[in-house]
Amino acid sequence: MDSLTLKLVLTPALIGGASLAGRRWGPGVSGWLVGLPLTSAPVAVFLALEQGAAFAASAAVGTMEGAISQGAFCLAYGWPAFRGGRLPAIGASVLAFALATALLQRVALPLPARFIIVVAALAAALWLMPAGRASITAGSAPLPAWDIPARMVVATVFVLLLTGAASKLGPRLTGLLAPFPLYAAILTVFAHHLEGPAAAASVLKGLLLGLFGFAGFFLVFAALIESAGLLAAVAAATAVTLVFQAASLWALRREDSRH
Repeated sequence: MDSLTLKLVLTPALIGGASLAGRRWGPGVSGWLVGLPLTSAPVAVFLALEQGAAFAASAAVGTMEGAISQGAFCLAYGWPAFRGGRLPAIGASVLAFALATALLQRVALPLPARFIIVVAALAAALWLMPAGRASITAGSAPLPAWDIPARMVVATVFVLLLTGAASKLGPRLTGLLAPFPLYAAILTVFAHHLEGPAAAASVLKGLLLGLFGFAGFFLVFAALIESAGLLAAVAAATAVTLVFQAASLWALRREDSRH
């Protein structure tokens, strides 16, 4: 199976499967899944197959740092959401992601130091988010029938465009752009539309908790891809992510039980 076929099969399968699982087993699973690298992990795999391990490792470091841009996205949506509508909030969040990405291109530190900065930034973003608990029920509003097909199409187009442009963008910028929160943005906008800004903020808090596992995935992937190979790097990174995600789901359930 060639790379293009893999992109056309794997990406929509991951997005569609995750979305169906959330609907089948409830909003707790949706909240758990939102932090998974559903679009950026396929990008990392395809970069390794098409551009080589060194390119993929460099891009993975950028993707890990992109969790900071996602944190900026969450803050920039969360606060305007309570003062205006969805359009100002999504506009501010996309701008914040772009500005953070531009700043992160200038960072040059060892991998462990970058990971520590990412963790600190995510913790700060959680603390700075608007008041309102992160709840496992944040995604409980009914979604239209076209929602899941739309997610699959958008995610697949994103992966095709980014991997297609990777050689021109370079590993650093490709990695930084890979974690643009398409899946979370869709969930957030629908929650805002159907349940109001507090629900949107709750979804974003769930995303922020999940991003610790996201960062863990790309830390391990970047560290192992050149020495251990693609399969071992993906397997180890996935295992680390699942540990982080289990902890974040426990934190969400604990917070939910207090209210």
